[in-house]
Amino acid sequence: MSNKLKYAPTPPPEPVITGSLEPQPKRRGRKKTKKQYFTADTDAAIKEYLASSNQDERDHIFRSRIHYPFYKLAENLIHTFKFYYTEVDDLEDLKHEVICFLLEKLDYFKPEKGTKAFSYFSIVGKNYLILYNNNNYKKKKITTDVMAADEDDGVLHQLGRDERKQEIKDFIDYLTEYIDKNMFTMFKKEQDLKVCDAINVLFKRRENLEIFNKKALYIYIREMTGVDTPVITKVTKYLKKIYKELYAEYAIHGYVKV
Repeated sequence: MSNKLKYAPTPPPEPVITGSLEPQPKRRGRKKTKKQYFTADTDAAIKEYLASSNQDERDHIFRSRIHYPFYKLAENLIHTFKFYYTEVDDLEDLKHEVICFLLEKLDYFKPEKGTKAFSYFSIVGKNYLILYNNNNYKKKKITTDVMAADEDDGVLHQLGRDERKQEIKDFIDYLTEYIDKNMFTMFKKEQDLKVCDAINVLFKRRENLEIFNKKALYIYIREMTGVDTPVITKVTKYLKKIYKELYAEYAIHGYVKV
């Protein structure tokens, strides 16, 4: 039976956590925090799933402890980054597609390398949705008058001068692929990784962005990551350095070795 038939496109129930995870220290005050869906038990469940060679056991672990976190992750990615160019009538179907893709990538995750499961699957899910979203946007451009699409969706297509548009596009494609492959080497802190990933997502979705004002982009990144401006500035400066180094390579060879 295929994975898509096993896990229907309906919201899964929240997992019931059994066992004794380490207790967290109590916090004073009345500050409310969002309920976490990707928890320590999710990390433990993923490790147990990967360690098992019994498919029935794997199915039970996924269904009872991983399906819901993946569902919420897919939901948050779709709405946070506004991946709304779809081929489906119901976003539940799109969430289901993302969950199936994440399930296929489970065996590629290597927890022994020290990478956080949430960071890994967030990036994997975002990359899938970026390709999905961009492909559907291209289809829309083919079937819809371009000016009407701009008027309806506020999409800004022109980046830089026309004669350099293709060159810049090709280089940015190399740059985003390089960042994807080297992100966890370039940055070790979780908040730095969040900012780097958010900036890379903006690069990939540059044709769909309505804003190119620096201040507005900073605010957008801060809303996406919940990280303070000084951290965004630090990561941006480092990526600017990488940009210059890679562009120098691109100018000489016409490509970037990734």
